[in-house]
Amino acid sequence: MTPEQTLDLWNEERSTVVERMRAGGGKAGLAHPDMVAGKTGLEIMQAMLAGELPFPHIAETLDFSLVEVAPGKAVFQGTPQLKHYNPLGTVHGGWYATLLDSALGCAVHTMMPVGRGYTTAELGVNIVRAASHQTGPLRAIGTVLHCGRQLATAEARIVGPDGKLYAHATTTCLVFELPPRQQ
Repeated sequence: MTPEQTLDLWNEERSTVVERMRAGGGKAGLAHPDMVAGKTGLEIMQAMLAGELPFPHIAETLDFSLVEVAPGKAVFQGTPQLKHYNPLGTVHGGWYATLLDSALGCAVHTMMPVGRGYTTAELGVNIVRAASHQTGPLRAIGTVLHCGRQLATAEARIVGPDGKLYAHATTTCLVFELPPRQQ
């Protein structure tokens, strides 16, 4: 597939996902504990994609969205914009880090059974190519490397439709039992 064909496919996939989320009532917000009770991490992520659960506010703030989930995998798409620039006139490292952290964390989230949670303990980010407001859409693809009872590790890459690497990251997450819900 050519980079142009990949770009068209990416834009079509994102548009379809955002339409489905909005049609299902999806909006930025926080899920009430009753909304996620009894669901695995993958089921929660799938419900978010279907618009049955709210998506995080940060997605609106930084103009990116979840576009795909599978066991051990999460894909986000975003386009750097002028509002994401730092005072030096380049895309702020926090934009890359947040997009990567979202892909990493959600990939780990897809592996959580009912009653288990996680939190990021370590995040390492490497930016290898500058992006700009003219770059167009980029994708962060997160993949779980290991998910055990206490630790999970994952890696993610930000790539363009031409396959060029813009940044990559790794994470270590602590995995734990969620406290019982208060009635």
